[in-house]
Parts: sequence; C-alpha cells; structure tokens
Amino acid sequence: MTDRSQDSGPTTPTAGGPFTAERSAEIVAASLAGTTDDRLRRILTSLVRHAHAFVKDVGLTSDEWAAGIRFLTETGQKCDATRQEFILLSDVLGVSMLVETLDNPAEGRLTESTVEGPFHLVDSPPRALGDSLDEAAQGGEPCLVTGQVTDEGGTPVAGARVDVWQADATGHYDVQRPGEVPDRNLRGLFTADADGRFWFRTVVPSSYPVPVDGPVGRLLDATGRHPHRAAHLHVQVSAPGVRTLTTHLFVEGTPYLDSDVVFGVKESLVRTFARVDDPAVAAEHGLPSPYRHADFPVTVRREATGD
Repeated sequence: MTDRSQDSGPTTPTAGGPFTAERSAEIVAASLAGTTDDRLRRILTSLVRHAHAFVKDVGLTSDEWAAGIRFLTETGQKCDATRQEFILLSDVLGVSMLVETLDNPAEGRLTESTVEGPFHLVDSPPRALGDSLDEAAQGGEPCLVTGQVTDEGGTPVAGARVDVWQADATGHYDVQRPGEVPDRNLRGLFTADADGRFWFRTVVPSSYPVPVDGPVGRLLDATGRHPHRAAHLHVQVSAPGVRTLTTHLFVEGTPYLDSDVVFGVKESLVRTFARVDDPAVAAEHGLPSPYRHADFPVTVRREATGD
C-alpha cells in the first residue's frame, strides 16, 4: 500500500462517508469548501445541486449521459472565429434571454435589453452619421433609422457609441456569405452627435432561420420547433459613465414576433417602419423614394459614480 501520509497537495473534503446516490450533491458540494472566491463557490455549489437533482429527476441512463456528452462536444466543435454554437444553444434554450433580463432590469424609462446573439464576433467598422450599412447593395427595401440616446432623466448622451449589425434581405449575416459580400457588410459603429442623436441608412431587415446545420439545429428538429428569428437590427449603445445596453429594433408586422426562436422579442422594442414617399426628403438622406423610416429612441442607465 502506498503511504500518502506525506502528501502535501490539497485535500478534497467530503460531507462524510463514501459517495452515495442519496447524498451525491451534498458530498460533491462539500468538496468545494476550499474555493476562496465566494461567488465562484456559490455558483458551483448551486450548479452541482441542480445538476444532480436533474439526473435523479429524469433517471438519466449511461447511454443518455454519453449522448449528452457527444452533443456538447459537437457543439464546441462547431464553434469558430465567426460562429458561436454554444451561444446559439444558450439562446434557443432561453438561458441567454433570462440572464440578459435579470442582469439588465429596465425600470422606468430605460430601454429594454435583449440577447446579443451569436454573430457579434466581428467588429463593426466606424461609419459617419448618415452613412449606409449596405455596401453590397444586393437588394432589400431602403430604410432610414434615426434615434437619440438619453439617460433616465432625459439628458442627451453626447458622443454615445451606437454599434449596429443585421442580416441582409436574404436573411444572412456577412459572416455567412464570405466572398459574396464585403467583409463587415451591414455593420456600423456610429458616434452620436452632441445631442445624442444618430441616423444611418440601411435596408429593412428580414426574418431568418438560425443556423441549423449543427447540433442546435438537430435539437430544434427533435423538439418540433421552427428555427426562425423575427426581423430585427441589433443595437448596442455604450458611453463613459453609462451601462452598456444590448438591444434590438424589431420590425412591426413581420412574422415570428410571437414565436422568436431565441425568445428575444419584447413588445417595447417593436417599431413601425413607416413608408415615406417624399422625393425631396429622400434626396436629403441619399435614399430613393419611397423609403421606410424607423425611429428608435434609446434610454440608458447612468452608472453610479461611487462618490
């Protein structure tokens, strides 16, 4: 027998006695007692307790456990520099939306948040106010989006950064069409003016399916769920002294607003994209007439100064 009395490595405390199914979570959770980071210990302890309760609740078999491991492995293998299958998995299970909603409560006048999604892995190019996102010009209804960034008290947030990205009229992001459209097409990073105002040209976004050629697609198929997202633009607003807001601008009257596959729709974020038929105004914005116009005022939270 090997003498381990001189081992100097860390020990693994247990709740007493050998591992048993009845006390499994208690025993494993006790092994985390040496975790010095209080928040990490709380998260891991809760994870262990819920995971063990889940296994017992469904009576998970060894074959089912192995299938789950294969699914998670394949999910990781599907990730690359421009695709995040784990975020997509979190999205379609509603976890992303739950975390976002709990972490960014929208009290009062604050604009509600929603999921970032799996396609914000590419930096948006800086663009001047009024520029077009659509360098490819491959179709879609021309559109003007305007807005103003203010805080809870209505004070404009001068120089706010407004990061925008969206799918094209065919329902694809630039990273899904490499070589077919310019890199970072339909993405733009704008700097609001002194009054917090921003405006840009684009095309009206369309609804689209999330990628279904991976394990998440198989999961949706197995559960009889459609893969579609409601038509939207992604908008992320940041500035010194304010809490970064990640949100969407949804297109009123389009499909899937009541069944968005990632549960991302909030009623307050749905806007009318009004038809404007005024050649003179259209010319001022560099747009054909008629065009569509959506106004999206954004209210962000001031961060505490700590004074």
